[in-house]
Amino acid sequence: MNATQSAPSDPLIILTTKGAPSTILHHGQGRVVFHQGDPADSVFYIERGSVELAVVSHAGRHGVVGVLRAREFFGEECLAGDSIRLTTAKTVSPSSLMKTEKAVMQRVLHEAPSVAEFFTACLLSRNLRLQEDLIDQLLNSSEKRLARALLLLAGMADDGKLQAVIPKVSQETLAEMIGTSRQRVNFFMNKFRQSGFIAYDDCTGQRVLVHSSLLNVVLND
Repeated sequence: MNATQSAPSDPLIILTTKGAPSTILHHGQGRVVFHQGDPADSVFYIERGSVELAVVSHAGRHGVVGVLRAREFFGEECLAGDSIRLTTAKTVSPSSLMKTEKAVMQRVLHEAPSVAEFFTACLLSRNLRLQEDLIDQLLNSSEKRLARALLLLAGMADDGKLQAVIPKVSQETLAEMIGTSRQRVNFFMNKFRQSGFIAYDDCTGQRVLVHSSLLNVVLND
């Protein structure tokens, strides 16, 4: 089930009408929302844009856990009792985020069943996608992983609809997302462009057009 279809009403409306002192934050691309190790004291809801969650090991190795899109929550580890952030959250594209303090979020989840239902559906949907990401990482080639990452960034929903235009994401970020080198990403991006699967929509190249034909790369065995 699509999480967006399971919500009787928009949590933005419910959280504000219930007097929840939430804060709307507007961030440009590449802005850190919180760092790994920061105090975990609030939950975020993505109204617009996309956010990357990444971790750094004690040895300094960096890995992307996932990329979240509009109408998804993150930072919910504080509700499970964690006192510090387990990941670093950074915007992948210009984003509008709603920040709600832990105690307020706990109260609203208790008092508003529709928000609790939507929140639960979002987490279940995200966990399923993270499992798919892990399978993708283990079994698929870097070319397929890159194609899938671009389709997800473009907003490929459960119903197959595609929002074709995405802000240009750095090749370094894409490489971290799929676990390969920037050189490999550059090679495949050029290949996708030459094949007509993607295009840059203006002379500045600040946005990428992702065509539905890119699905052929993912589906082709």
